[in-house]
Amino acid sequence: MATGTKKKQDFATLPVGGKVLVLLFLLAAFSAAYFFALYQPLREDIAAANQQKVQLDAQFEEAQDRQTRFRELNAMLAERQSVDRQNLRVLPEASEIPAFLQDLNRLAELSGLSIQQVEPRPEEPQELYVRLPVTLELRGRYHQIAKFFYNVSNLERAINMENLVLGEPEAADDGELRLSVNVLATTFRRLGDHDMGGEIIEGGA
Repeated sequence: MATGTKKKQDFATLPVGGKVLVLLFLLAAFSAAYFFALYQPLREDIAAANQQKVQLDAQFEEAQDRQTRFRELNAMLAERQSVDRQNLRVLPEASEIPAFLQDLNRLAELSGLSIQQVEPRPEEPQELYVRLPVTLELRGRYHQIAKFFYNVSNLERAINMENLVLGEPEAADDGELRLSVNVLATTFRRLGDHDMGGEIIEGGA
């Protein structure tokens, strides 16, 4: 108890300059303790957090760029697939002759024509595609024939109507004239692996 009283008396008896030095020392000690115990770790945590934020911002920006690119690629892919589907309808990979003949028969009936003869002919491989000719003999009025050719031209599949030969007009039972028409209806398909054989190679030699 006397020791504590003595310390108080010692401090009380110190001159003003000594008291100031003691207070400054204590303030410096507390400041140092605060700096190293609280402020320094906190500053390091803030710096680490800022650095992590910068990294996260960069990663977020990169993710946004990737998402934008992904959407662009998806749109391009969808457009390409749509074009490919359209091209396959115009120039299919398989001959699809039954479907082709069904289309011709449907359009002939729609136009009021009667099909007298249908004769598929052998395929004709070319350099970039294969020709699929079919000989047709149709019979009907002139405007029905014109309507048939018009309807054929509106099909998605590529079709050529070649070697058109009109027969002599003949009077039907109803008194109207009928024409017979012979035509070579040619459609096409893509070349396949099985087409890369001797026939095409010999034709290009």
